[in-house]
Amino acid sequence: MAALVERLGLAPGTRALVVSCDDLGFSHEANTAIYGALRSGAATSASLMVPGPWARAAAAEYRGEAVGVHLVLNAELDLYRWGPITHSPSLLDGDGAFPRTVDDVWEHADLDEVRREWRAQLERAVLWGIGVDHLDAHLGGVELKPEFFDVYLDLAEEYHLPVRLPGPDAERRLGFPFRELAHERGIVSPDRAVAMSALGTTVAEIRAAVAGLPEGVTEVYLRPALDSPALRYAAPDWAERVREAELLAEGALTVVGGTAVAISYRVLAQLMGR
Repeated sequence: MAALVERLGLAPGTRALVVSCDDLGFSHEANTAIYGALRSGAATSASLMVPGPWARAAAAEYRGEAVGVHLVLNAELDLYRWGPITHSPSLLDGDGAFPRTVDDVWEHADLDEVRREWRAQLERAVLWGIGVDHLDAHLGGVELKPEFFDVYLDLAEEYHLPVRLPGPDAERRLGFPFRELAHERGIVSPDRAVAMSALGTTVAEIRAAVAGLPEGVTEVYLRPALDSPALRYAAPDWAERVREAELLAEGALTVVGGTAVAISYRVLAQLMGR
């Protein structure tokens, strides 16, 4: 099969960049930063965490941007909690919210409840009017547990949605052919996915890293949010979120000088008939 960039109608050897903001619906501060980045062109895609406390507000502000669903099974923060939107006892911790750790989910979650919960999250986003164009997973790691990964692929195949997956290096390191399995089922994914924090800490460092990306489609993901007392109280990692919003606003991932082509997940979804 032709390389992904060629299937997208781009020239062989092109470096294409998806700039994706996770955690839409996490908070008012996240919603404001993410929609601002999408509407200014600083980001190209985002994903909505439907059980998030500010998800309904995010849906109310939606104006047709390229938004997918950030499938959630965890509520990792001590003081800021959210839980399943279905009746799913195996997905609850002692607080009545999602468990804080992925390991806790793997140990206790009933797979039928996982499937029902993820489907409900996806269908609620559609009900809210979101033009869902991809799936990714909160805290990642679905490719580390084959039975959870099967549910992830089942939903992607049924709804004709591309997914986020780590690159081939991670596949070889883990010894689980998750990219191959997705490919066999016709599910599209960027060639690799990297956190913006892995590219550098300044605009110059990040731009240099983008200029040095290999050919193909790279997704760079981040979690921007505006600063506020509420964010500082709720999220121990508030400073990282705020700095990522600042870097986006400063153009750290804005394609300049022909180093790459900016695309959204929406064009990947079109390859799957979405």
